[in-house]
Amino acid sequence: MDRLNKPIIMTAQMGKAEYAWADSLRKCHYPPERNKVGAHITLFHHLPPQALDEIKSAVIALTGNFPKPEAKLSGLIHLGTGVAYRVHAPELLSLRMELADRFAGLLVAQDQQTPRLHITVQNKVIPRDAQILFEQLSEEFEPRPFAIHGIGLHYYVDGLWQDIGAWSFRGR
Repeated sequence: MDRLNKPIIMTAQMGKAEYAWADSLRKCHYPPERNKVGAHITLFHHLPPQALDEIKSAVIALTGNFPKPEAKLSGLIHLGTGVAYRVHAPELLSLRMELADRFAGLLVAQDQQTPRLHITVQNKVIPRDAQILFEQLSEEFEPRPFAIHGIGLHYYVDGLWQDIGAWSFRGR
């Protein structure tokens, strides 16, 4: 893989069934002209490409030492112009905070905040359409387990993502 001088995005990798479900909702409800990437759970929005080796080393060590974190879908979030599913994953959030401490001097302001883990299935629509979808999905929503299998890294390239790699949690 060629190294690019583009921001690096870090995501939590969903299980196959969870990804298929979330991505199908995203394809159904996200404006097609704006839906450039698949469903995802962002851990960091903008890591510097110059730190790729350090970032990869940290991800490899973390995923090698820790088991899959427990997670569940815990509710919906109304984004104003979209809708997302809230992901409750304290262990994943704790791992993310460890990485944030390690990368403290490298983080943009957005990544210095504690994230609200979520999966966006609709965004950039008129508020009324977002409200309708929020109400519809809320009626049928029930909290449930949600598999998180690993961590992925991606370059942000003009609105698209180019995969760098993905590492599965392997700890016991």
